[in-house]
Amino acid sequence: MNRIAAPVHAVAGPEDLIARQDSTIAIAVFIALAAALVVLFQFPPILDYANHYARIWLLSGGIGEQPFPEIYAIDWNRTFTNVGIDLLAVWLGPLVGADRLARALLFLAIVLPPLGAIGLHRSLFGGRHYWQIAMLSFAWCATMIGGFINFQIGLGMALFLACIDLRLQGGNPVWIFAWRLAAAVLLTVMHIFSLGFYIAIVCGLEISWRIDILRSRVGSARLTGRLASAISACALPPLALYLRTAALPDAGGSGLGLAWNDGVILILINLVSAITTYVPLVDVVLILPLILICTRAARAGDMQVHAGLAVTACGLLLLSCISPRHALGTGWISWRFPIMTALVAMAMVCPFANLRRRHALSLALIINLAVFGRAGWVGWNWWLAEKDVAAVETVLRKVPAGAAVLPLGHEPETASSLAHSSRHFAWGLDTFRHLPTLAVPFSNAFVPTLFTAKGKQPLSILPPWSEIAVPEGNLVSIGVLSCPAMMREYEGFTPYLSDWRRRFNFILVANADIPDRYVGSSMPAGLTLIGDAGFAKLYAIDKVMPAEPLSIPAGCARAS
Repeated sequence: MNRIAAPVHAVAGPEDLIARQDSTIAIAVFIALAAALVVLFQFPPILDYANHYARIWLLSGGIGEQPFPEIYAIDWNRTFTNVGIDLLAVWLGPLVGADRLARALLFLAIVLPPLGAIGLHRSLFGGRHYWQIAMLSFAWCATMIGGFINFQIGLGMALFLACIDLRLQGGNPVWIFAWRLAAAVLLTVMHIFSLGFYIAIVCGLEISWRIDILRSRVGSARLTGRLASAISACALPPLALYLRTAALPDAGGSGLGLAWNDGVILILINLVSAITTYVPLVDVVLILPLILICTRAARAGDMQVHAGLAVTACGLLLLSCISPRHALGTGWISWRFPIMTALVAMAMVCPFANLRRRHALSLALIINLAVFGRAGWVGWNWWLAEKDVAAVETVLRKVPAGAAVLPLGHEPETASSLAHSSRHFAWGLDTFRHLPTLAVPFSNAFVPTLFTAKGKQPLSILPPWSEIAVPEGNLVSIGVLSCPAMMREYEGFTPYLSDWRRRFNFILVANADIPDRYVGSSMPAGLTLIGDAGFAKLYAIDKVMPAEPLSIPAGCARAS
């Protein structure tokens, strides 16, 4: 790193001529690697992906297979945003197949955000600087591992649309306004947060390279007018759709449903979500070289910065700190802003743009090791999770079409060790939570936790199935079946647990090879184990209530 920071004017021989930096090959290799990962692993350990897959399968034509016409319906009046992948499922799913489409969307969610940042960087600084390779590290973040597919694709779209906006700036104001109006429609449909991201970037680009304009009253007035025009053009489409929509996200009738990152530690953890995958310590170690490059470049005076985007990055950083964690029935809102901040921050700077050949090679080596080290780490965890997915598929083969499957799990004492690092990410959240929803496409069975939230998805559940379904659900511990206190605690937001013996035919238990923190591996009477694949177990439910009284395990006391 000392060699990288060496002044460009140091005395050197012919071998130290200024190097021509070219990031193209590394970027192409990364894209090919991401494509290979998506092809090799059908259901990687990405939290929401399996649930999205099941919905894509239904919208691609699966909803016409029995018994789903009596269970699900498609209603586009339920939402006007966050429906990008749903529209593609309806339009393209029948042509290419749900599996190919889902993999393609996952691939785009991985590569579009960093590629958009690279495109913006090239538009601003010109050339193919090695720093652009570093942006590929941010393909992996908490929102990606969380499976926020629409959101991730929307981030990439916002960055690419901003590149076009940059080229149009200074042209005919009417055409620019019309362009921004069209861009806002696309981004609103994909994800409302991506529209906000686009507005933030456009405002930063309008401020331009220097903020000296703010010292002039005339310049400030002109800038204010341009910003007002940009924000107005982008705000019109969502406003018009909002006035026409019949449904908005809610918190189950409990008002705004606000939850905050109230504390310095929680705020810091939230900020780290921009780089978090499966084990935060590994992520921090692999991102440190990129931070070190920036600090060395700043100390060496070899750092170009776009001032307008710096203002944008600061604004997004502030939102990362003050935004709620949950609101209006939408989770992890505060996760969205750190990755936005990181992408803008990476695109707004160009460290070591002019390096001698030997120093440039050192820079390229360090960046490539950091970037492909992270990709390799993610690939390792995806490989680890393959046996867990295979276990779920194995037990689902025993589920007949039309059955109702109750998904439960073993809640471990602590987050998994490195041997099972793929099972948890971010704040110890499980990545396998939605694997049971694969019962929908694999077994034509009903699962109560398929995404069907008003204001977010066009899929709705018909009665009487709607009585035992939730629009979004977690994987509850098996202890809920044996611990009355836990059952009372969960019944409010998992109503399908009420009278579960009568309503469901099977119980699918995930993470079954690790003892549950409350009841170990014990299950209540009246269940027959019909499939045991280690990570996943399948139990048939006896519809007759056992004659003997319910035995309450000692571990239930920990849940009260």
